[in-house]
Amino acid sequence: MTADHMTPTESVAEFAARARKWLADNMPAIDPDAPPAAPRDDERAWNRARELQKRLYEGGFAGICFPREYGGLGLDYEYQKAFDDESLRYEMPLILNVPTFTICCATLLDAGTEEQKKQHIAAALRGDEVLVQLLSEPSGGSDLAGVITRAERRGDRWVINGAKTWSTSAFAADYGLCLARTDWDVPKHEGLTMFLVPIHHPGITLRHITMLSGSTEFCEEFLDGVDVGDDAVVGEVNAGWAVASRQLYHERRAVGQGSEFASGSGSEGGNFNPVDYVALADKLGQADNERVQEMAGRVMVHRAVAEQLIDHVFRNVRDGVLPPAAGTLIRLFHSETVALDVDTALSISGAAGVVGQIGDGLETGLRYLSRQTVAIGGGTTEMARNVIGERVLDFPREYAADRGVPFNQVRHGKPR
Repeated sequence: MTADHMTPTESVAEFAARARKWLADNMPAIDPDAPPAAPRDDERAWNRARELQKRLYEGGFAGICFPREYGGLGLDYEYQKAFDDESLRYEMPLILNVPTFTICCATLLDAGTEEQKKQHIAAALRGDEVLVQLLSEPSGGSDLAGVITRAERRGDRWVINGAKTWSTSAFAADYGLCLARTDWDVPKHEGLTMFLVPIHHPGITLRHITMLSGSTEFCEEFLDGVDVGDDAVVGEVNAGWAVASRQLYHERRAVGQGSEFASGSGSEGGNFNPVDYVALADKLGQADNERVQEMAGRVMVHRAVAEQLIDHVFRNVRDGVLPPAAGTLIRLFHSETVALDVDTALSISGAAGVVGQIGDGLETGLRYLSRQTVAIGGGTTEMARNVIGERVLDFPREYAADRGVPFNQVRHGKPR
C-alpha cells in the first residue's frame, strides 16, 4: 500500500486506528522495555533496518511528513506523532532516523534539486539507501566553515581530496553529504560547496573509530581523487554554507528529538531507554530516601519540560514566530536533560554503577561512558549557546579574527 491508499480526509484518529491494525499484522511485536539489540556498529542491524523500512513503505507508513511527490505521505506532524505512539510495541528501523531521515533527507528537501529529492529521498524511504554526513575534519574542531577538504573543477567533473571524521555510521551508508572548499580566495563561509558523494567510490577509504565504550559506530574517511559530476552539487556552487546551515538546523532538532521526520518511538536496542528511577531506587534499597526522591523528581521535571519544548519550538518555527535557529533550544535543553539524567542515575547507583551487575545499577555506569556525546552532537553545547544568543536573542556576534579574510590568508592546517 502506498500514499495513494490514504483518503485525503482521514483524521488523525482514523489514521492511528489504521496504523494500529497494520502494525499488529505486519511488524514484529516487542517488549518496549527490553527491545531487541540494534547496535549501530553492526552491519546486521542496518540490514534489518532496511528490511523493516521496506515493510513500512510497502504498507504506506513511510515518510509520513515527507511530501508525496518524493515517496512520503505529505501529512502534518500530528499524524507522525500518532503513528509513533502506536508503534511503541513493535520493532522499528529507528537507526535510520539519524542521520538519514531527520538530517540528510531533510536537508535535501530544503536544498536539493528535484532529481536529487525524487531519487534519494524516495530511495531512503523504500529502505534502498542510507545517507550520512561528511562534515567534521581532523583539523577543524567545531569550526565547520574552516574545512580544508577541497573540490577542484577538472573538465566536466569535480575532484574531491581531503579527510572527514566522526561520521556517524558511514560504513553502513550509500551516500554522504560532503562539504568541501571550492574557492580559497574568498572568506571561508563563501567558498564552500556541498556534494552528494557515493560512499563506495573507489577513492574513499573508510576506517572505524573505536570509542571508550567499545563502539565502532563512528568512522573517518579519506577522499583521494573522488570524482563526481554537477548532478552531485547540492544547492549552488560556493553557496555550500547555506546548505550546511540548514543541515545543522536539522541536526540540532534531531539530536534534541524534535524532528517531524523521525519515525517510531522507543530506543535503539534499549541504549537510550529512560532510567526507571522507581525501579532503580527499589533495587538499591533507597526507595524511602528523600534525597533520592528529590533527585529523581528533578530529572522527571526536566523530561516533561523537554517534551513541551519540542512541540512549542516546532510550532513557533513553523509559524514564523521564532527563527529556524530556535531549533537549537531543543538541542541545548536535551543535552542538559540527558546529562542530568545520567549523572543522577550514577549518583543514586553509587558503587553498583561501577562494579555491580546489569539490572542492579551497572547499566547506569556504562551509560555514563557516553555521557559527553550529548554535549557534542549537532555542535557543542557552547556553540549552541552562541547560536541562541546571536541568532535568537540578537546579542552582538562573537569576535572572529578571520571574519571577512580570504581563506588562503587564514592560518589553518595544510590541506591533504
